[in-house]
Amino acid sequence: MSVEVDVLLQEAKESIEAAQNYRGELQQRLHGLNQARKQVRGSSGQAREALRRHFTELQSAASRLLSERLAVLLAEVDAIEADSVTPLDDCQSLIEHGVGQADELLREGEAALRCGLGEKEDQLGSFTKKAMHIQLDSLPEVPALVDVPCVSAQLDDSLLGLLRDRVSRLGLVSSHPPVQIEELQERPGSVLVRWCKVDEDFAAADYRLQHRRSGSGGAQYEDAFIGRDCEFLVLHLDPHTDYLFRVCARGEGRTEWSPWSIPQTGYTTLAPHEWCPGSEGYILSSRRNIALRSDSAHSRCPVIYSNAPTYFCGQTLTFKMSAAGQMDRRDSLGVCVDSRRRADSLQRDQAVCISTNGAVFVNGKEMTNQLPAVALGSSVTFDMEVVNLFPVSNNLSEGGGHFKLRVTIGSGSREVVFDWLVDQAVDCLFFGCSFVHSGWKVLVF
Repeated sequence: MSVEVDVLLQEAKESIEAAQNYRGELQQRLHGLNQARKQVRGSSGQAREALRRHFTELQSAASRLLSERLAVLLAEVDAIEADSVTPLDDCQSLIEHGVGQADELLREGEAALRCGLGEKEDQLGSFTKKAMHIQLDSLPEVPALVDVPCVSAQLDDSLLGLLRDRVSRLGLVSSHPPVQIEELQERPGSVLVRWCKVDEDFAAADYRLQHRRSGSGGAQYEDAFIGRDCEFLVLHLDPHTDYLFRVCARGEGRTEWSPWSIPQTGYTTLAPHEWCPGSEGYILSSRRNIALRSDSAHSRCPVIYSNAPTYFCGQTLTFKMSAAGQMDRRDSLGVCVDSRRRADSLQRDQAVCISTNGAVFVNGKEMTNQLPAVALGSSVTFDMEVVNLFPVSNNLSEGGGHFKLRVTIGSGSREVVFDWLVDQAVDCLFFGCSFVHSGWKVLVF
């Protein structure tokens, strides 16, 4: 086979491979295009249904309110009419009775005038007595028109104008929500959700984050956070389980929430942080992420460790104080290489910690820098990163080298940063705490 044929064959193979890659890329883009079309049509259908449902409910509610108001006003008219007509009816009955008596008296008087002379005196006498009894000069009082009600209805036409103005501004159709989820980071038993505004003209006062299990048929979204922050750590998530997250915003001076962002799927593969069960002097919550110091034995300051070394460098470990007891300088919150069951404090070798008075200890030695004291509601954070993966000393005969970790401990608005030397390379660490007095309650995440 000639060289020219080999070159052509190679070019043909490369062209076929390029065509296959090109086709694959086009198919991926076609799939993305179909997903985009599905999102447009699906969201448009949902928007139509939401608009129809909302306006139908408004029409029904408005009709009901108008009918109820009409019934109240008609009832007021009926009451006024009934109260006003009753005395008029009584007066009419009295007048009609007087008219009847007058008619009867006229008939008797005419009859007395027509009778003979022998009977005329008796008839005229009887007629005169009857006329005096009826009191012909006594007339019932009839109210003047100005003294009786003239019922009218006062209707304010401005309501229609106000209604027209409000209806013209009712509802808003938008093609893009003003806020979208930007990042999902897995954390132990949790997911850190970050979001951002995509509409710079939208002035957000609050954000609202919701989540639910993915693929769970009728499951409803649950509120996870409402506030001004643009990130939130959603706790108590099951590892290796997909969750859907969405966020919306509320504008300055508004009561309604904006449209929801496009739901994003997130999950965590990291087991949640848990305290070790059965530790002396501590009571754990059902999820084992909260430890309560239960007794006040001053002779010992028992340490409770994590159930496993679940803290990895590059993560943020947070201790949040749900309750506070009496402070003691021997108290400690921190991270360690191993879990020494008989240790009375984390103020020891191969551990870094902070005491409740704010003192920081590295391998048992107190630093000159100090943080604010720990109290109810305080959060203490630990962040670590590997400075070098190799021993500082190249002389392996010295019993192994040291490995350096850059540690940042934060409490309140302050933090300290230092390098921590450990005896061996570690990719995961234990965490723990110890308190002399009872009443301290610690949530770890």
